[in-house]
Amino acid sequence: MRAVLRGVNRVLIGVVGLLLVVLGGSVLAVGLGVRPPAWWIYGGPHDVLLGVARRTRWRETGWWWPTVIAVLAVLVLLALWWLIAVLRRRRLAEVLVDTGDGEGALLRGRALESVLTDEATRLDGVAYAQATLTGRRGAPKARVRLRMEPDVDPGTALHELITEPLTHARESAGLAALPAEVRLKAVKHRAERVS
Repeated sequence: MRAVLRGVNRVLIGVVGLLLVVLGGSVLAVGLGVRPPAWWIYGGPHDVLLGVARRTRWRETGWWWPTVIAVLAVLVLLALWWLIAVLRRRRLAEVLVDTGDGEGALLRGRALESVLTDEATRLDGVAYAQATLTGRRGAPKARVRLRMEPDVDPGTALHELITEPLTHARESAGLAALPAEVRLKAVKHRAERVS
């Protein structure tokens, strides 16, 4: 699901960016004296985007301007929400390690992710592993994706993941708990012709 959202996000950013470049470039070109096509929004450098006739056309109807303002406000709020969602970090940058002296130390999140990934990859029957840390630095959460060989029991693989890599990570970082979301997927082998 995240891959789909990431793809949609990139397409939307690309389309909006392209639209803004085309519109901004056309406004600049017309302002510098390039003659626009007859169907274009405005005709020259001294033309306005909304003339008096267009602005006052709906003046008698009381719903027009409140509707326009409401739609523009919703678009601004959606754009702000989108910007915050894009800028928000998905991964945990650092983990607060309790050193026992009341001070604490900071461990890079990528380092702990790398160790989790390496240990999970070494488990029996695991073809591929990826670990990601989310949450707060004092209370991290792990997301682990495992691609399993077809003949491996998922329950056994999950038990090994919990008792080995996740327990090692929790103990080495001095965490009281390390909740984890684990996704298991089977490797799909292509059929081969036997002669």
